[in-house]
Amino acid sequence: MELAHSLLLNEEAYNQLGEVQKAEFIFDWLRYLEKLLLATSRSDVREKQKTLVEQLLSLLNSSPGPPTRKLLAKNLAILYSIGDTFSVYETIDKCNDLIRSKDDSPSYLPTKLAAVVCLGSLYKKLGRILGNTFTDTVGNILKAMKSAESQGRYEIMLSLQNILSGLGAAATPCHRDVYKAARSCLTDRSMAVRCAAAKCLLELQNEAIFMWSTDLDSVATLCFKSFEGSNYDVRISVSKLLGTVLAKAIISKHPGAASRQSVRRVSLEEVLELLGTGFLRGSSGFLRASGDMLKGTSSVSRDVRVGVTQAYVVFVSTLGGAWLEKNFAAFLSHTLSLVSQSHPKATQTQIDAVCSRRCVSFILRATVGGLLGEKAQIAAAKDICQAIWKLKKVMDAVMSDGNLETRLGSADVAASQHMLVCALQELGNLIHSLGTTAAPLLQDSSAGVLDNIISVTLHPSISVRLAAAWCLHCIAVALPSYLTPLLDRCLERLTVLKSSPEAVTGFSFAVAALLGAVKHCPLGIPHGKGKIIMTLAEDLLCSAAQNSRLSNQRTQAGWLLIAALMTLGPAFVSHHLARVLLLWKCVFPVSPKDLETEKSRGDSFTWQVTLEGRAGALCAIKSFVSHCGDLLTEEVIQHLLPPLPCAVDLLTLLSSILKTYGSPLKTSSVVYRQRLYELLILLPPETYEGYLCAVLRELAADLTAPDIQVAASAFLLPRLCHQDDLLILSPLLQDTDHRFIEEQLLLGNGIACGSLEYDPYSVYKKDVEGDSVPKPLPPTLSVISSAVKLFGVVCAHVGEAQRLLILEQLLDSIKHTKGARQQVVQLHVVSSVSSFLKYVAGSKGHLGPEEMRRPVLALVMGALESPSPLLRCAAAEAWARLAQVVDDGAFTAALAQVSFDKLKSARDAVTRTGHSLALGSLHRYLGGISSSQHLNSCVGILYTLSQDSTSPDVQTWALHSLSLIIDSAGPLYYTHAEPTLSLIIMLLLNVPPTHAEVHQSLGRCLNALITTLGPELQGNSTSVSTLRTSCLLGCAVMQDNPDCLVQAQAISCLQQLHMFAPRHVNLSSLVSCLCVNLCSPYLLLRRAVLACLRQLVQREAAEVSEHAVMLAKDSREELTPDANIREVGLEGALLTLLDKETDGRLCHDIKETLNHMLTSMAVDKLSFWLKLCKDVLAASADFTTVTCVDTMQEEEGDKVDDASVLTIRNDGRPHPSTNPRWATRVFAAECVCRIINQCENAHSAHFDIALAQEMKKRDSRNDFLVLHLADLIRMAFMAATDHSDQLRLSGLETLLVVIRRFATIPEPEFPGHVILEQYQANVGAALRPAFTSETPPDVTAKACQVCSAWISSGVVSDLNDLRRVHQLLVASLTKIQVGKEALSHLYNESASTMEILAVLKAWAEVYIIAVERHKNHKQPLKTTCSEESVGNRSISSDGLLDLVHADLGTLSRLWLAALQDFALLTLPSEFASQLPVEGGAFYTAETSENAKSHYYNSWAFILHATALWLTSTGFVAADPDEGASNLSRPVTPTSMCQGSSSGAPVKSPEDVYTERFHLILGISVEFLCSLRSDATMESITACLHALQALLDVPWPRSKIGSDQDLGIELLNVLHRVILTRESPSIQLASLEVVRQIICAAQEHVKEKRRSAEVDDGAAEKETLPEFGEGKDTGGLVPGKSLVFATLELCVCILVRQLPELNPKLTGSPGVKATKPQMLSEDGSRLVSAALVTLSELPAVCSPEGSISILPTILYLTIGVLRETAVKLPGGQLSSTVAASLQALKGILSSPMARAEKSHTAWTDLLRSALTTVLDCWDPVAGTHQELDEVSLLTAITVFTLSTSPEVTTIPCLQKRCIEKFKATLEIKDPMVQIKTYQLLLSIFQYPNPAVSYPYIYSLVSSIVEKLQEIDKRKPEDTTELQIFQEGIKVLEALVAIAEEQHRSQLVACLLPILISFLLDENALGSATSIMRNLHDFALQNLMQIGPQYSSVFKSVMASSPALKARLEAAIKGNQESVKLKIPTSKHTKNSGKNSSIQLKTNFL
Repeated sequence: MELAHSLLLNEEAYNQLGEVQKAEFIFDWLRYLEKLLLATSRSDVREKQKTLVEQLLSLLNSSPGPPTRKLLAKNLAILYSIGDTFSVYETIDKCNDLIRSKDDSPSYLPTKLAAVVCLGSLYKKLGRILGNTFTDTVGNILKAMKSAESQGRYEIMLSLQNILSGLGAAATPCHRDVYKAARSCLTDRSMAVRCAAAKCLLELQNEAIFMWSTDLDSVATLCFKSFEGSNYDVRISVSKLLGTVLAKAIISKHPGAASRQSVRRVSLEEVLELLGTGFLRGSSGFLRASGDMLKGTSSVSRDVRVGVTQAYVVFVSTLGGAWLEKNFAAFLSHTLSLVSQSHPKATQTQIDAVCSRRCVSFILRATVGGLLGEKAQIAAAKDICQAIWKLKKVMDAVMSDGNLETRLGSADVAASQHMLVCALQELGNLIHSLGTTAAPLLQDSSAGVLDNIISVTLHPSISVRLAAAWCLHCIAVALPSYLTPLLDRCLERLTVLKSSPEAVTGFSFAVAALLGAVKHCPLGIPHGKGKIIMTLAEDLLCSAAQNSRLSNQRTQAGWLLIAALMTLGPAFVSHHLARVLLLWKCVFPVSPKDLETEKSRGDSFTWQVTLEGRAGALCAIKSFVSHCGDLLTEEVIQHLLPPLPCAVDLLTLLSSILKTYGSPLKTSSVVYRQRLYELLILLPPETYEGYLCAVLRELAADLTAPDIQVAASAFLLPRLCHQDDLLILSPLLQDTDHRFIEEQLLLGNGIACGSLEYDPYSVYKKDVEGDSVPKPLPPTLSVISSAVKLFGVVCAHVGEAQRLLILEQLLDSIKHTKGARQQVVQLHVVSSVSSFLKYVAGSKGHLGPEEMRRPVLALVMGALESPSPLLRCAAAEAWARLAQVVDDGAFTAALAQVSFDKLKSARDAVTRTGHSLALGSLHRYLGGISSSQHLNSCVGILYTLSQDSTSPDVQTWALHSLSLIIDSAGPLYYTHAEPTLSLIIMLLLNVPPTHAEVHQSLGRCLNALITTLGPELQGNSTSVSTLRTSCLLGCAVMQDNPDCLVQAQAISCLQQLHMFAPRHVNLSSLVSCLCVNLCSPYLLLRRAVLACLRQLVQREAAEVSEHAVMLAKDSREELTPDANIREVGLEGALLTLLDKETDGRLCHDIKETLNHMLTSMAVDKLSFWLKLCKDVLAASADFTTVTCVDTMQEEEGDKVDDASVLTIRNDGRPHPSTNPRWATRVFAAECVCRIINQCENAHSAHFDIALAQEMKKRDSRNDFLVLHLADLIRMAFMAATDHSDQLRLSGLETLLVVIRRFATIPEPEFPGHVILEQYQANVGAALRPAFTSETPPDVTAKACQVCSAWISSGVVSDLNDLRRVHQLLVASLTKIQVGKEALSHLYNESASTMEILAVLKAWAEVYIIAVERHKNHKQPLKTTCSEESVGNRSISSDGLLDLVHADLGTLSRLWLAALQDFALLTLPSEFASQLPVEGGAFYTAETSENAKSHYYNSWAFILHATALWLTSTGFVAADPDEGASNLSRPVTPTSMCQGSSSGAPVKSPEDVYTERFHLILGISVEFLCSLRSDATMESITACLHALQALLDVPWPRSKIGSDQDLGIELLNVLHRVILTRESPSIQLASLEVVRQIICAAQEHVKEKRRSAEVDDGAAEKETLPEFGEGKDTGGLVPGKSLVFATLELCVCILVRQLPELNPKLTGSPGVKATKPQMLSEDGSRLVSAALVTLSELPAVCSPEGSISILPTILYLTIGVLRETAVKLPGGQLSSTVAASLQALKGILSSPMARAEKSHTAWTDLLRSALTTVLDCWDPVAGTHQELDEVSLLTAITVFTLSTSPEVTTIPCLQKRCIEKFKATLEIKDPMVQIKTYQLLLSIFQYPNPAVSYPYIYSLVSSIVEKLQEIDKRKPEDTTELQIFQEGIKVLEALVAIAEEQHRSQLVACLLPILISFLLDENALGSATSIMRNLHDFALQNLMQIGPQYSSVFKSVMASSPALKARLEAAIKGNQESVKLKIPTSKHTKNSGKNSSIQLKTNFL
């Protein structure tokens, strides 16, 4: 293929190729040429132009395929537009000649078509340059059209479209001719030609004025004709034409027109009249229609009506939203009039009426819902209300004087009903989409929305009543606060108007619809409503018999209410279950005998009521089974079953009852059947085993019943076909934007589409497709659908004989019918058998014996050859399922063979399509089972079929089947990949574009092939690269295809290729293709685009975004105007699309794509993303809400800025776009939060304003989040104060995130302040609206969270400023004190629980922070009097506590109550009976399940706060607040107080404390010991902090200390927490609690010892009992011992951090040579905390106990020392070493070491420990250990100093210790030396000579030597100076310790060393700073030593005159330098006491 990449065609290479390759080669060359020409310079092109033109024209004659001719034409046009144009006329003539040619053979056709395409392309590109050649050309083309076949007509139309577009107004002379030609094509046989003609006319109307003036009527009529028998594509194209022309007629203002001819302006009324004619009379014209109309026969065909409907939408969309807003009233009245009685045609039959209503709804939904912004929608809703009110008034007038002429009445009722239904449904949809933003509409009393709807609920027509109920449902879903009031209102009306039949049904529908809305409203309805509804329903059912006029209505209403009540779920239903079951039992007779009596006694009316009642009961039970699964216990099922046999018996009697009473019972009997079937489908078949056969017989009778006339395959079969197979049938089965109206065409003319009145019970059901009205099918159809489903289940469960019998019977029933009837029966039977096979396959069952296969096979085989494509499809599926169920290789092979034989022999398309799909299905379900030969023959046959160009259908099905085989064969298919690929490419290049379905199947094959090849496509071998090139070529052909679905296939193929071989897919061309189709009118294409985009941006978001913007800048016309990529980038375009799109899947993909883009790009393009979000959110700021901010706070600049943003937004756009809707704004607010999170992981400057400003200065391109803080706050504010509740929640969440992230950032310009401080007014203003009374609880709860975050963030230091927000919390606290009763009755009780707990949690968080700050402030200050000096902040630390203090009394009580509730709710279910009947303080018993989650969210902080409060009262005094608060706040009916006072009159404070203590402890332990996986870190930490706070005070410690089991339990729980939670902060908090428990135990032991000593003071010491663990035996029992539990826990921590401590791991308990390691900071903290705890343990034990644990403790402590003794610079000790030394010291100095009972054992153990430490030094087995000597020496020193002397004075140990010191002194490292001197100093000064003397004797001499060595060398740096100073200190200490007789020798050693460092005055000036320091140090020390040991001093001085002179000189020099005015001569000579003292004071 590389050879194809040249400017001229490489003919040599071309001629060597085979046929197929030639076509590929040419296509590839043309593709390359197109890019190359645009990039080549003009002169180069001109050079080769002649040859190129020749080559291109010669290709014309080589019969190019459709894609090739298109490219060829394009290249010719580009070539002429770049090069010279003089030879273009020759080319045009040549093309014209080719067209004129008389050769009509099929082989010559491609050349003719290519010439036509070339002409179109040339004129389009070159336009007017071609002068007046065009008249001849057009004439020639039009002439050719007369004899052309459909492909020719198609290409000619498109070519004319191109010619017109290129010539513009110049083509006027030909306009009429083209118009005539296109008119005839618009009603062509071929659909593709119709589409092309519509495109041509659409181009023509740009210039041809007559089309939208004089000929407007005939254009319209023509379009109506064109709709007849059209397909979806034609309807799209023609409706676009019609809509555009009509819109043009209204808006056109042609300036020049007036002079030429008077163009008549068309008014809106006329245009609408015209469209209305089409809608009502269809295409029958105006004259001819009259005759038929008189006869009343003609009904408008559905496709015309659907086409006109789409034209309405195009018409309005073209005129735009602003136009619609202005003219909405006129438009509404016109659209509604389409279904009014003045046009009886549209609503002649029920079926017609339903379909017409659907069309009208669609027009309104698409225009009002799609084009208007939220404000305009509210206005539209008011108009609709107005219309409803007018219709109702007409209605009322009729009803009031109904006695005059009743017939007129009924006609008028009928007249208004359909208009009302449409208006009500649109009103419901509007409000539903507006959500809570519709609140102003409902509050506006002048509109009176609710009154209007409720008054219409009494309309005589049932459809209107249902529509009104549904409208109320929508209002309740949109505005949950209206749900309860509406429910109350309807229940009240229902009770009052019980005697009006309309009211009973109308209001029961309304109540049911409102109950259906509850599941969409998370806040629910009050629990008590269930009881009211249940009572009312019972009442209606019981009173039904009293009044025959109302029996039917009341029965229906009663059961409807019960059925709707069931949807509320188990919590509501469980209380009423017994009554429901009783009613259920009573509605059916008890025994068959009673049923017989009934049958003999009843009359038509009673049967009607009875059936209605029983059907209702069945529906209620069905609703119960599907919504309350949790209540279906064995016992309940036993109660449900008894009436079932009777229900089935009645089913069998129905036919005879019908015979007796005739048609009045027909509908009710069908409904009864359907209800029973639906219930049985839900119940497990075992429950009705006894009467399976009876049910099966009834089902068989239903399926073959003679009275069903129409084969409605479209509602039965799609479920039974495979989703993928439906694609080959009809585009109608696929998702389109017009699905809502297109559905009716699918069902065929005689069948009604679904509508609410067919099944009133569906009014409470959740609709399957989004939020539109439920559309149940008529009962006659839905009963079949249920029967088919149930047949599958029942047939699988009956006995085999029975099954065989039924199947035979069904087979016969098909044989015995004829014609249309046969088709219907066959459809039903095949559906049910498919359903049966599907069920058996799904439940892994078996078919049964072999004879069972025959009837099934015969049935399926017959269907495979049925004329209905849907039936063939279902049969192919059943065929494969049969093979799957039989599961026998031979049988499968036989089935395949049958298909092979049929395909070889059959010639008709039907058989071929059916059997080819059957082969594919077999493969799909049985995978690669078949042998490769089997695969080969399949592929061979399908190859042949797919090339059968006579029948596109066969090609389509065969290719589809091939794609299934490729998919299922997987790797087995590799051998076939190449031939298949070349087949696909060949067909793609040759199949005419008019056969779009073949191209779609080709696309599926290519897709399957790419998936099968998978990652192989990355390879570099020639074969792989050929395959890859072919795949890319195939995608390119498909991208150029005019059909949208084929383009969608191309995109998904490229997506697959990009996944497997990303380097080979050209990203820029792919992205450009995606951007162009982003707003395509085809839903499936948009879906493909977004699925692909979503995948691309996961890997390379930035590249995709850049390509999109580049493309937008380069391209002129290609991009759709809707996506404004040029200005807002791809991201902005996607946001706009998200706002318009209604398809759920698509919206999800858009959000995912944007999220991926945001994740990878937001940090780099910060301003861009924030501006996008801000622009979307700015829609919230319809400056009505913003004005409430205290504007003083905002800088002037900002305000201007914001206003300008909004004005630019509105003026800058070509057509004003609607403001983004609330859902889009919510998404934007979520994006802002995501952006902040993304920045967190990026540069630190995002959260540091000083750094950000500095970096911004350095490079202005830098952008940081903190610089946009004002925007973030403003966006959060706009969202938080919006009308939409969801947006308010998102806004508050954003505000919370902003506060948490930015609270601590200081403001560089005002030190001591933070940057958020300036926004406090905005925060206050954003929060205030959330605390108003009408705000829903979830918003208030969120706002409480923000309040507490704001108060505790410490941003605001001034208490007066804080009070604004604090006041909001105080107000909420007052509101919730009233308890659960007084809070809002609008929502479920659990909603008020949520609100109360949110307030309490917020207060708890504030209190915790206040206490923490107070603590932190207390520590550094100690005194309170100096606080003023600390400044502003400290006041707030106490001030915050004061703020909370005022309410603490109330709070503490509420907190304790909440904790008590939580404790009750967390009890296991077996204690349910012990719970209080009326619920807790804040929840009711019925809503406890829902309340649990709210308690789970908030209990932890409340627990922590309560613990802190209890600690602050110290558990000592009875709360001082208690009495006072009771006086100040009289209303406190929380059950906590009652509970505490009810049992005993008064509890002692001790009891109250104990209760509270156990409450807190119990909750903590319960939570910590079984941590749920969803337990948050916050909860665990808060819980541990609460325990810490509790154990901070003596009283709880004494409780824990005295109750050993409690302590152990707690320790075990903490151990478990440490094991299961990795977080260091949690582990540290746990260790802190452990330490506190041990302290408590220590205190307890001490206390016991003390009291024992006091008691037994006089007695013998021996008799004292042993206190502490281990008593007098020393044994510790695991599980019973506190110490053992602590050891376990500490070992767990230590071994986790230092696995080497575990002897099991290291293999031996001995010292193992590993390198010491530094732990992480967290690790060190944990280890240190564990060591502290270990060192406390001996004090908890008795002496014997301490002996048992000592070895363990010492092993661990020394182990830590050994493992972490790393050398650190500067001789520091690592934190773990310091901790282990500290712990050692604690252990060694333990009183147990001295206690007489344990003394000897301790001494032995401590000696062993010391030996271990000494052993650490010696390298084991030649390995060198890098231990830190200082750490080990320090350990030895600790041993020496802290133990009793006998431990360390045994000679062997002492000798080794001294050796270590000696060795260390020799180490060269100065820091080690310094530390060694410091340690020796402490040992030398040890008071006990037995310890210190040996060291002194051994080490002093070497110290003196060292110092003398320094003395000789003179120190060079500070460290040496330090060594010297430390050495001198040691010697001085020795002098002090020495006995008198030895002292003189020591001083004599010391003095010369010191004096040698003195400098005289000359030297002093020039000395280095080190020498100088040394001099000062020496002099100072001499001045000290002189006076102390004067005699020795004198004698030394006397013996060495040199020293003396030096000393004197030094003193002299020094005095001068210090300028001391003291006479010197005498003093130095007699250097007596007083002089030295003077000097000393002077120096100090």
